[in-house]
Amino acid sequence: MQKREVVMRLMVIMALCVLSELYPGAEILGAGEPVTIAKSEEYFPDTPGSRWTYRGQISEGPLQTVELKFFTNVSTVSGTKTINGATVTVFHDTNPGNHGPADSFYRRDAVGIVYYGSEPGTPLEEQITPYQIFRFPLTVPSSFQQFDRSGLNFGSDMDRDGTDEKVDVQGWSAVMGRETITVPAGTFQDTIKVEARMKMRIHLSDSRRTISGSDVMTAWFAKGVGLVKYSERQELAAAKEDRGVVTDISEELEDHDVKPQKASLRGFEPTPEGVFADHSGNHELGQVVVPTRFRSHP
Repeated sequence: MQKREVVMRLMVIMALCVLSELYPGAEILGAGEPVTIAKSEEYFPDTPGSRWTYRGQISEGPLQTVELKFFTNVSTVSGTKTINGATVTVFHDTNPGNHGPADSFYRRDAVGIVYYGSEPGTPLEEQITPYQIFRFPLTVPSSFQQFDRSGLNFGSDMDRDGTDEKVDVQGWSAVMGRETITVPAGTFQDTIKVEARMKMRIHLSDSRRTISGSDVMTAWFAKGVGLVKYSERQELAAAKEDRGVVTDISEELEDHDVKPQKASLRGFEPTPEGVFADHSGNHELGQVVVPTRFRSHP
């Protein structure tokens, strides 16, 4: 697999974990009294049959050569499945981040949303998931570190010496504030603005050099609607003689059909819920994903 493909697959899986230096919440988020968001789960609808259509664009390539592409992604809640004994909600995306179809898995409970990975996934993602991407109730502003792992298998031989590289990864999630935002689907008041950051240090087995990678995703969620927009920037330094890779991705809501949420049989336990079904970036992002759907995004 080429380096660019590895980077894109990596970033479009992590849903709301993004990269940077440490996340000094007070400095980044600013001053002011924290505000608690009532019924935080209503910003992340996940009723089976719900559908969101996104208009996206992506520019990617070496630092001096950037190619712009446009794409469409349709995200649907396709049902539930069990992963390691936990019941998770399945988001199916037709083309998150312009990388083809993918399923992403999330679980919501009273304390927040946890990302359980995606299919297809990567070796790196499997070593990190599950991890939390939101804490309930949402507080503006607030932040927390999602993970800090060292010496993981990167799942790719970037320096082409026959050995997969090792990688250190850190991820943070932050609720930044409330904003009014306009997308093709309309204008949404008081959306929740979230930022996800991830930082990677990749240790090349051949030269013993260490190169860096980062992913910063910003996403906006509307009450009763879910993800209305995300933008993501991914950077990876050059491994050898080639140039580094920079990728910018964004998706904006074009149409949506959110089914009514059924009351919980137990009366007090919310059903599992998703964030970005890729977005990788997963929608990550992912996550801020992001990721996948926040989109998901390693």
